[in-house]
Amino acid sequence: MGRVSGKVAFITGAARGQGRSHAIRLAEEGADIIAVDVCESVPSVNRFYEGATEADLAETVAEVEKLDRRIVAAKADVRDYAALKAAVDDGVAQLGRLDIVSANAGIFVFGDESQNVSEQDWDDVNDINSKGVWHTCKAAVPHLIEQGTGGSIVLTSSTAGIKGTPNVVAYTASKHAVVGIMRTLALELAPHSIRVNTVHPAAVDTDMIQNQATYRLFLPDAENPTRDEAAPAFASTNALPVPWVEAVDISNAVLFLASDEARYVTGTELKVDAGYTTK
Repeated sequence: MGRVSGKVAFITGAARGQGRSHAIRLAEEGADIIAVDVCESVPSVNRFYEGATEADLAETVAEVEKLDRRIVAAKADVRDYAALKAAVDDGVAQLGRLDIVSANAGIFVFGDESQNVSEQDWDDVNDINSKGVWHTCKAAVPHLIEQGTGGSIVLTSSTAGIKGTPNVVAYTASKHAVVGIMRTLALELAPHSIRVNTVHPAAVDTDMIQNQATYRLFLPDAENPTRDEAAPAFASTNALPVPWVEAVDISNAVLFLASDEARYVTGTELKVDAGYTTK
């Protein structure tokens, strides 16, 4: 028996990166998956990195099905509540229940002082990273309450949800907001035995950070910095001597919080940050 055997997990931003990793890890431990992703680039993010595609989401589906688990996948934007609710409702109708929610979808926009951040950048980041988390919970919670068997909601925040981070004010604000959502829902949903927690990754080895724009954030004087050149700069921000963590490290934290091993854990900020917030 797996640690989440017989359960169904709803994961946003599931086409690649951490979201795909969460889907695979939970499926390895017995869960069926409802997966959504916008599957397109957000214009304000294009200057940093490209968004996921429908082909990426199809690959997530294939990886979960290799594990002999069921998966219902849909193209949906977390900013669009109606589309997100339709995806959740359809997934629950097909898979029969809902137990775990991973509000993982997020974007990263950075590189300028706070007073110079554009209105569009601010709106895109906060609409996806915080309002999208609220939409995810709003769409999922009625199913959890009606089912009457409790549940686990895991919201993906960041080290930027714990401490200030220069040149990323919109992202930092959005990830602090996720903590506020978690703390409030943890209180509201506790009478239903629904637990709500956040995970706080440091830099994770995904497309979101593995690009020249992010490397230049750490190496502003380098014209075309490489991954290898950027690694020591990333590592210098952590207590442990590593530049970044792997997506599966975050997935293992999500799995713990989703499992009965964490049955009395709620309202908690779980850091997987190589000591970044301590240093």
